[in-house]
Amino acid sequence: MLETFTKTDVIYPSSDGEPVAETYIHLYAILTTLEVLRQYLSGQQATVLANQFMYYSQGLPRMRVAPDVMVIFNVEPGGRDNYKIWEEKQVPQVIFEMTSPGTKNQEQEFKKTLYEQLGVKEYWLFDPKGEWIPDNLQGYRLRNNSYETIEDSRSEPLKLQLQVEGELIGFYREDTGEKLLIPQELAQALQQKESELQQKEDELLQQKQKISEMDDILAKYRQQFGDLEE
Repeated sequence: MLETFTKTDVIYPSSDGEPVAETYIHLYAILTTLEVLRQYLSGQQATVLANQFMYYSQGLPRMRVAPDVMVIFNVEPGGRDNYKIWEEKQVPQVIFEMTSPGTKNQEQEFKKTLYEQLGVKEYWLFDPKGEWIPDNLQGYRLRNNSYETIEDSRSEPLKLQLQVEGELIGFYREDTGEKLLIPQELAQALQQKESELQQKEDELLQQKQKISEMDDILAKYRQQFGDLEE
């Protein structure tokens, strides 16, 4: 007797129990990139996911990959347990892989070919330790259904300029040149603004005290001499 399976019979796991990244440095690069791009795209019809399964063939749960960071446009914002292309009807436009010698072959061969076939517009490899990519960052852009090396370090879909900054990728807006701050920099900027605000409040308080002192002097003068007549 033949068994029939429906969509609900197929289980698409959200985890395989494997570590998120090889090292703390790679994990930090993943999480920082996730948060920077999430803040940048806030309010848009887009989502940024990190180290979550992307299923690309309905009914075949083994046909999956877990990009370190992927950016998908024209979908509902927010997180997902996993990402199914046939349900969302959108392929990621940009994918980042935080690479190392141990993952080099998979990312240069299997993943690159897969992302190319799926139609991912940009594929970036970031080597935070500088172990095999000379300049730490290498990007590919889809042209005529095949990947070409990106020479200008810019992301067309994101409208951002990319720059290696130590063990992280620095992102800069093309329209203003403004850097997208990482969480630590945001905290420092907030602390600086709070400090500046406190300084202004202190200055205002000092001015009020001086005005109050002047009013007291004028009041005493009037008591002693009366109002001056013109």
